[in-house]
Formats: sequence, C-alpha cells, structure tokens
Amino acid sequence: MAESSGGHIPEMLLDQFNCELFDNVRPIKWIDPEPGKYDIVVIGAGAGGLVTAAGSAGLGAKVCLVERNFLGGDCLVNGCVPSKAFLKACKVAHTVKNCSQFGIKVNGDIEIDFEVLMNRMKEIRAKISKNDAAKRFTDHYGIDVFLGHAKFIDKKNIEVNGNKI
Repeated sequence: MAESSGGHIPEMLLDQFNCELFDNVRPIKWIDPEPGKYDIVVIGAGAGGLVTAAGSAGLGAKVCLVERNFLGGDCLVNGCVPSKAFLKACKVAHTVKNCSQFGIKVNGDIEIDFEVLMNRMKEIRAKISKNDAAKRFTDHYGIDVFLGHAKFIDKKNIEVNGNKI
C-alpha cells in the first residue's frame, strides 16, 4: 500500500488513469482561494452544481463552488460514466455472441477481459474529468473553488477549511 495525505490508498488506485482523474477533480496540492464576496455559493460540484456554477459565472455572477469529495460527483467517479462503460462492453459481447443471425461466424469463445474493461472505463473517466477539473473552473470560468466540507455557521455564511464565506 502507498501512503497518501488521507491515509492508505491501495496501489491499484494509483494507475495512470486514476491519477489523471484525481489530479483534475480532487487535486492533492489544491490551495483554496482567499474568500471574497459572492453572488452565489454552490455547495456540491456534481453535475447540477457544475452546471449551476458555470452558468451563473457565464451570466456575470461572482461564484464560489464548494466540493467535499470529487468535482463531477458520483456520476463521473462511480455512477453514470463507469456503468455506461460496462454496459457498452456487455452490449458488444452480446452482439458478437449473437452475430450468427447476421451471417457472421466467430470461431472460439467470447470472453470479457475484466482488466482491459476496467482500464477502458478508467481512461474514459480520466478524459471526461478534464471538463470537470477544478483548475478549469477557476481559469476558464473565474470561479473560486474550495475543496472541503461546507458548514453553515449562520443564515448568510458557511465555513470551509476554516474560511468564512
């Protein structure tokens, strides 16, 4: 096992594609900006939060985006994107297994190579993660991104990593 800032991370998670994913949507060396005055604070950088933050910034709002886990949310990391990659592989395998009805003959067994399937899924996530990257939201949209847990401290303020927003 390899050491990380958050404890032990299994070596299998530290491959090229996962490192690219993590560098984009949860950079280890991320430094929160100095809090400012915001027109909108978006808590949660899943699909809805990212669209809300980018759309608001595009309309001229000063935006703060807070995420405690990964930008892109469950959809990118362990939901929609990975499941769609698995479903596509299963659909291809099913099509090949049933191709004789189209006059196509395949000799031999049809097998799914799980390691190749996993690497394909991780590569897809890594590519998509560039769109959800913390750096992209700061550089392209001018959004202040805070990576941490948002806690309401009163009706108008939250705290993230010791910063009052």
